[in-house]
Amino acid sequence: MLEPTGPLPPEIYWRRRILAIGVSVVVVALVIWLVVALTGGDDPDQNPEPAAAEVTTSATTTAADASATTTAADASADAASASTTRSGGSSGSSGTRSAGDSASEDADDEDNTSTSATTSAAPVPPGQCSDQSLAVRVTADEPNYRVGSEPDFTIVITNIGTSQCERDLGAGLQQVLVYSLDGNERLWANTDCFPESTADIRSLAPGDQAAYSVKWSATTSEPGCQAPREPVGPGAYTVVGQLGGLRSAPEPFNITP
Repeated sequence: MLEPTGPLPPEIYWRRRILAIGVSVVVVALVIWLVVALTGGDDPDQNPEPAAAEVTTSATTTAADASATTTAADASADAASASTTRSGGSSGSSGTRSAGDSASEDADDEDNTSTSATTSAAPVPPGQCSDQSLAVRVTADEPNYRVGSEPDFTIVITNIGTSQCERDLGAGLQQVLVYSLDGNERLWANTDCFPESTADIRSLAPGDQAAYSVKWSATTSEPGCQAPREPVGPGAYTVVGQLGGLRSAPEPFNITP
């Protein structure tokens, strides 16, 4: 049965059989390769990257959530701090600061002193000009002063109302205050060491002004004048005027070497 039969020599038939077997093996190998190639995508071992991507995405989302949570917590802390500062300013404070207080404590004391001055100001007596009918402005007589000189300031109170009225403009109710340029440090006020209580009733028609001059010794002071007074060095400063509960906008000036 294995012996080839036919008119041709047996070698020809054997060669044909070997060729047919080789072709069959190649075809079977190709079929197996195609099946493996087509079904290989379903192998769970071939999908490590999507899983890793999912883990990475989850970790990134978690980190973003943590960052957002931290940011929200910081914002809440800042809001609480600001609320605390405003609350402290509203309650006011009294007393003097020590010479070693930090700049932050100076700023808090300044806010407390300013607020206290506003809230503790006596109400305007009936018949006198209301705060809404007056404007306060203070200026330095010169933009620059040399170290060792005594700056002069002018505070002006103007009746911006529509009717004539009277107001007590006594020196004890007027304040001229000097601050650092950023307004965080209060350096001096004219009423710290020389408080006065003498009344000065002025009648002001609409548009009338009352001007007063104040000289500064260019040294520091605190309410009650208990702390040592230190000379102020070169730099930029601001001056603010106050009448009772009214405050002017800060005006800059310089002390030069």
